[in-house]
Amino acid sequence: MTAALHLGLIGDNIAASRSPRLHRLAGAQNGVEVVYDRLVPRELGENFESLLAALPDRGYRGTNVTYPYKERAARRVQIDDPLVRAIGAVNTVIFGPGGPRGFNTDHSGFIAAYRQVRGQAAPGPTLMIGTGGVGRAVAFGLIALGAPALRLADRDRAKAESLAADLRAARPGLAVSVHDDPVIGAQGASGLVNCTPLGMVGHPGTPLPKAAMTGADWAFDAVYTPADTQFLQDAAAAGLAIISGWELFFFQGVHAWTLFSNLSLRADDLRRDLLTEG
Repeated sequence: MTAALHLGLIGDNIAASRSPRLHRLAGAQNGVEVVYDRLVPRELGENFESLLAALPDRGYRGTNVTYPYKERAARRVQIDDPLVRAIGAVNTVIFGPGGPRGFNTDHSGFIAAYRQVRGQAAPGPTLMIGTGGVGRAVAFGLIALGAPALRLADRDRAKAESLAADLRAARPGLAVSVHDDPVIGAQGASGLVNCTPLGMVGHPGTPLPKAAMTGADWAFDAVYTPADTQFLQDAAAAGLAIISGWELFFFQGVHAWTLFSNLSLRADDLRRDLLTEG
């Protein structure tokens, strides 16, 4: 084995995250020992900013960032890609001599997850509930996939309005609307997307009643622990094609591994190993 690659995941409520296993398996493919730590700021007695700043001196090559810190991370790193700057959220940070650099593999991972299930089919008008860090990445992914209209819903209307303005700036002519009630936003939508934490371990529930799903074509849930959320169960019962948050988790991890290591990866083998208990 070569020298260990030290990585982390900063977030709240991440005890069930499978990111450590993904990156350790990726390392094993390349004969690299991976140390991948779950880093919960409040448990470490630190705030997010001080923790992120301290990681290089603690030997970390990089870190993933998850809920609720992705937008805060974007304000603390150099972002070279103008698209990622427009998204305003990062989920992968690389530490180097020039300081921390931020990337968004949620964006590329969502596009790959969508294509894995729906191929070249266009998303159609899409309702997206939740406009935080992962929501911003998914929304920009939806316009890259050709969605002609986005309906945004969030309990924090100002946050949704901010994303709507950024999307209009990125794609002039895109129809973007903001809804206080997601049931109204779901009317006539082809796609239904959950980018809230509702449904994940520790946050039971669903952001959209089952009755509001009738008539849509597909649904995606960014939650992947558990993969079979109430939102996706209801969507499947309504006859929608399902894109699991597990697919986003998988592809964002594959893309992050490349950034962390500059090493190759047999993605099919990684998928098989991840789906094998152990």
